[in-house]
Amino acid sequence: MDESSYWNHPTSHLLGSVPAVVNEESEASYGRRGGGGRGYQTLGPPTEGFDQQSQNNWKGVFSISSYTQYFDVDTDVVVNRLISSFYPAGGDFFNKIGANPDLYGLIWITTTLVFMLAAFGNCATYLIQKRTDRTTSWSFDVGYVNAAACGIYGYSLVVPVAFYFLLRYLGSNASLVRFLCMWGYSLSIFIPTAFLLLIPVEILRWIIILIAGTASSCFVTLNLTSYIGGSNDLRMMMIAAFLLQMALAIFIKAWFFP
Repeated sequence: MDESSYWNHPTSHLLGSVPAVVNEESEASYGRRGGGGRGYQTLGPPTEGFDQQSQNNWKGVFSISSYTQYFDVDTDVVVNRLISSFYPAGGDFFNKIGANPDLYGLIWITTTLVFMLAAFGNCATYLIQKRTDRTTSWSFDVGYVNAAACGIYGYSLVVPVAFYFLLRYLGSNASLVRFLCMWGYSLSIFIPTAFLLLIPVEILRWIIILIAGTASSCFVTLNLTSYIGGSNDLRMMMIAAFLLQMALAIFIKAWFFP
């Protein structure tokens, strides 16, 4: 047989034709992904509509997935918000958090403050007792933990919720998550304050706690004012927010560092 006729014979029915079909299919799929102009198309229905629906009804309140978005924050974001809470003059905290309020700061700050108040409160009691009478024995007061947990957790939850419902009743467009976020970060200044209250000088302790309470109160009041504006009823609520924050500061000093 002539070799030229053998090589010119069609090969579509042979095994070597299979890779050609595979290549054509891969090129077609590649064209749909990147070269065809339509972009990569994923399979399956989108889940955004389901997530939004679950958050808009009451069933979302009892779903853990509804709260995951409020804990999806980076360390840099949390640190930036902590720093801004130490400078209350700006009153732009709600603008900084934008559409991304978090509950991570609320839980982390309140829990840290509870343990610091319980630990440093006992340390302050120990230092004062040893300073006055070194012969008496001293024991750790577990009741400080209960008092700190009830006071700090209760305040950081009850006060924002109460202001939310009052402002909604007065016709203001309030956001509960934003209020919880803002009040949580307002307590961050009391964390270093608890360490400074170990100084065994009573007048200096009162000066420290009053400065910290004033800074925290101004942070809450100025941010609420910039967020909801002001009629006379709302101004009275701003005064109430200031006084409640100062009352918390005095409670910290009187109960844990007497």
